[in-house]
Amino acid sequence: MINKEIYDTCNTNVIHEDILEEVKKNITNDDVLFDMAVVFKALSDPTRLKIINALMISEMCVCDITALLNMTQPAVSHHLKSLRQIGLIKFRREGKNLYYFLDNNIQLVFKKCLIYVTE
Repeated sequence: MINKEIYDTCNTNVIHEDILEEVKKNITNDDVLFDMAVVFKALSDPTRLKIINALMISEMCVCDITALLNMTQPAVSHHLKSLRQIGLIKFRREGKNLYYFLDNNIQLVFKKCLIYVTE
């Protein structure tokens, strides 16, 4: 016998029109949600998270990140390009070197996620 209490469903079919209208007025636009999904997809890769974590500590050039992660330069560059295209990281040029650093907003997100998963 199945215990019906374990299911999170209503026992009635009442639609709360006031709540529905309020949510419809304030729900986030589908285009924005699509862009958010792109960001979350980029953040779902552990290597990219490690790059973000490293850049929270210090800006770094590709050579430094390559050494840190023990990866090839093309592989690291691929991850940096993905993070840069969606605006999570930026870079500055110093001579022949590009130094990557985090956008301030991603630092806040990363710190909140760290707190959430370590509690």
